[in-house]
Amino acid sequence: MNIKIKNEQNDALFNAILTLNNIDECYAFFEDICSVNELNTISQRLKIVKMIREGKVYSEIAAETGASTATITRVNRSIQYGNGSYEMVFERLKK
Repeated sequence: MNIKIKNEQNDALFNAILTLNNIDECYAFFEDICSVNELNTISQRLKIVKMIREGKVYSEIAAETGASTATITRVNRSIQYGNGSYEMVFERLKK
């Protein structure tokens, strides 16, 4: 975990998220807390991860998601050198 993001304010945010019970509550909360662009950016990154895991090349990912190659590279770097959270989430989603 990146110690730079670990703080009381982020703890409060993550604890708030953990109180959400279903997708409708998630939509309501994230619609209130994020702009449409912020939410779309986050969900775009998750789609990029899915496509990278499927073996898609950057040009395919960029064409389908509208993401820049810089964003795709940044996401790929997180997959390779991050905390393993993308893999953890995708494994849990399989269940």
